[in-house]
Amino acid sequence: MVLLMPSAHAALPGDIADGKRLHDAKCLGCHDTGIYTRKDRTVGSLDALKQQLESCSHMAKKEFSPIETRNIIKYLNDQFYQFR
Repeated sequence: MVLLMPSAHAALPGDIADGKRLHDAKCLGCHDTGIYTRKDRTVGSLDALKQQLESCSHMAKKEFSPIETRNIIKYLNDQFYQFR
């Protein structure tokens, strides 16, 4: 029965494909995906991930809309972090 229940991180709203597209277009110009999996990563929670994206959007000179933000968070969390 547990196998039929989706994991908590999969329950985040958003469009993962759009999140990946935005991430690849706007984030990979500054860093690669290794930043998300390094042992000393500074992002330790979903709230911290949201705050980091806000900081990165400033550096990328791109203000993401609420929908874009949701989609990027969905992509990053599902692909790398799996925060609950």
